[in-house]
Amino acid sequence: MKNLTEQLTQYAAYHRDRRNVATHFVGIPLIVLALAVLLSRPVIVTVGALPISPAWLLFGAATLYYLVLDVPLGLMMVVVSAACVAFGAWLGQYGTATSVGIGIGLFVVGWIFQFVGHSVWEHRKPAFFDDVTGLLIGPLFVLAEALFGIGWRPSLREAIEAKVGSTRINPPRGQVAKPRS
Repeated sequence: MKNLTEQLTQYAAYHRDRRNVATHFVGIPLIVLALAVLLSRPVIVTVGALPISPAWLLFGAATLYYLVLDVPLGLMMVVVSAACVAFGAWLGQYGTATSVGIGIGLFVVGWIFQFVGHSVWEHRKPAFFDDVTGLLIGPLFVLAEALFGIGWRPSLREAIEAKVGSTRINPPRGQVAKPRS
């Protein structure tokens, strides 16, 4: 299994244009929230007062993976995941039509942001086209990028940039960022 640095480096190689990264700060949270909303119904079982839905199972499994990769970052994802699933459960109280409609809307808008970022600015396919794990690493990448912006773990950021270069705006026309060998 790849470690955190390897996973984030591989994902970052597909995301070197700052404008594309910015679209991911909108698109990925919308997609994650959409999944929480769409998977919050039906409730499979109730444990005490906690209704267990497919959303809890998916987010729980993803969070376990994040914790295996990195405990501090995984713990931050616990908070994000719990908030998303709680929102999905809350929205689910308003009925299937409402939650499904909002979930689908969030999902579609999120993917529009993703594909605009890749086609308009990055000029490179999304990471998950080459490795489906990119779907799981995307939310972790967004959180890590936000944390890098406030000075969190500069050595991790430097290790990633040593392999794929720093983010950029306006690469030379016709050029696509490629990871360094």
